[in-house]
Amino acid sequence: MERQHRIQVWLESLFPGQAVRLAPASADASFRRYFRAVLSNGDHYIVMDAPPQYEDCRPFIEVAALFGAAGANTPKVLAQDLAQGFLLLTDLGDVTYLSVLNADNADALYSDARDALVKIQVASRPGVLPGYDRVLLERELRLFPEWYITRHLGVELNVQQAQTLDTVFAAILANNLAQAKVFVHRDYHSRNLMLTEPNPGVLDFQDAVYGPVTYDLVSLLKDAYIRWDEEIVLDWAIRYWEKARRAGLPVDADFGAFYRDFEWMGVQRHIKVLGIFARLYHRDGKTGYLKDMPLVMDYLRRACTRYRQLGPLLQLLDTLQGQAPESVGYTF
Repeated sequence: MERQHRIQVWLESLFPGQAVRLAPASADASFRRYFRAVLSNGDHYIVMDAPPQYEDCRPFIEVAALFGAAGANTPKVLAQDLAQGFLLLTDLGDVTYLSVLNADNADALYSDARDALVKIQVASRPGVLPGYDRVLLERELRLFPEWYITRHLGVELNVQQAQTLDTVFAAILANNLAQAKVFVHRDYHSRNLMLTEPNPGVLDFQDAVYGPVTYDLVSLLKDAYIRWDEEIVLDWAIRYWEKARRAGLPVDADFGAFYRDFEWMGVQRHIKVLGIFARLYHRDGKTGYLKDMPLVMDYLRRACTRYRQLGPLLQLLDTLQGQAPESVGYTF
């Protein structure tokens, strides 16, 4: 409540003479919170509350400008107090893709999302965003044995199992690092895309990097929060690939090779996400992500069945399922 009071004081200094009403807008998996500020004259804004001892607002400001200049509909930063960790943003509304997606509107909404993604990627250039390098990609993979296997499943890997995981991780990283590089949002999915005009509004981009070209497409089409049939995902991937080629993006000229990269990038992401969801539950007490684990595991297992090099990972997952205590069996 103390920080909320400080936000109130800050807003009253920005809008003297206006009564300001604050209401929670959303929270995310970090320490950031968002409030909707409604003034007595009817104007409304979003306030980001990012405690500076935990979060740095500067990447958000920089990427908002970068992606906005590329043509994406990102919030505009209207005022900032970096010492306190407050940003005043334009309000993109409260209608997420996830809240409205259905079989009737999905084609149109995903078409808009692909268009925005291509705009961001076309603007890519090296040396602007941090690199999605081997160190970061492997650090993400290591969340899986630490938080999902050991902490969530309660299983200790033996030497052979740990070696199997290391070998598979090396193959995944080799594929990921060989892919062409573009700007990467890192969480380009239905909870961070808003139904707006122009569509979509793009949020939660502060962790953007320069990395594999397939990463954001995986986030979009193999979304941890909503499932689409594989033939639909394939169709949407083809549509993106065609648009990306026309735009001059560095995607493989052979769609089969591109789709293999897409799937292998998905394996990296889904291994990471399982680790993150387990950490959010066990470290941060956020239970809401547990219900999303089975879908993420299903994506991972399906990809492993299609590639010989990933077969040992599938076998390990089967073994872990048998070793895990009954109480967490549902995560598979």
